[in-house]
Amino acid sequence: MAIPDYETLMLPVLRACGDGREHRTPDLVGQMADLFELSEEERAALLPSGRQAVIANRTHWAITYMAQAGLLERTRRGFVRLTDRGRAVLARAPERIDNDFLMEFPEFVAFRRGSRGAGRGEGIPTSTEPRATLAELAQTPEERLRSAAAELEAALRAELLDRIRKLPPDFFERAVVQLLVAMGYGSDRGGTAAAIGRSGDGGLDGMIDQDPLGLDRVYVQAKRYAADNAVGSPAILQFSGALAQRGATRGVFITTSRFTDDARATAARLPQRIVLVDGEELARLMIRHDVGVRIAETVHVKRIDEDFFLEE
Repeated sequence: MAIPDYETLMLPVLRACGDGREHRTPDLVGQMADLFELSEEERAALLPSGRQAVIANRTHWAITYMAQAGLLERTRRGFVRLTDRGRAVLARAPERIDNDFLMEFPEFVAFRRGSRGAGRGEGIPTSTEPRATLAELAQTPEERLRSAAAELEAALRAELLDRIRKLPPDFFERAVVQLLVAMGYGSDRGGTAAAIGRSGDGGLDGMIDQDPLGLDRVYVQAKRYAADNAVGSPAILQFSGALAQRGATRGVFITTSRFTDDARATAARLPQRIVLVDGEELARLMIRHDVGVRIAETVHVKRIDEDFFLEE
């Protein structure tokens, strides 16, 4: 039997998690290999990079897509569990779960829009009979490559925020300071950066000195909120008050969720310069500056060197 594509794996993976318990991803990979009666050769088949088995990669993407749709949740590193929504889907006894099925869930729609369209390439799941849209067929290879990279990054952004929300607040505070240092703040001119969140800190979680004497100081507020818990104007006003008590004129407010329109308007009216960074922007910055992520693979796209073929 051929190795199933990732969409074919979705329903079997969801059923395997139907008991409501935590399941290790490697165990689910093995269950899928057994269920589809894969040969030893098929189980050992690797992606072209040689870094991961095909069946493991496709199982991973089936889990990722269903997690984005809210059918599964990542409880800790390498473990997933069925959600109430996933249980309700199983109760409907669908014949198949695929991307079209998942589009009924707004979170998955937002995820797909965030990826700026599906692309195809190594590491990105492909169906046995891919349903390419006219737009995809019209893309050049370079455009498909960029689309694939965008989809991979969208999945990575979502997983980054999911991981951060499950860790203690002090981890988030340290991660935020580490990100700002990676971006060049507090280091170019001999300055310092530190997480200062503690009882009685006035709501300030980090401090960055842009110079050795601390004359150019920026304070940081880090709020680890759930995706649906938006930061409103009261939190911005509280941050502004904490800055005023320290005599500070600049601050950065970072959250794993989003800011309401009123919160953004409030920040724009305040006397201090307050920069707001929501969850999507936070994840993009972490990826751009290699904080919490690492390069898994590099693809080199080569073209003809026209100078080489110039006649003397």
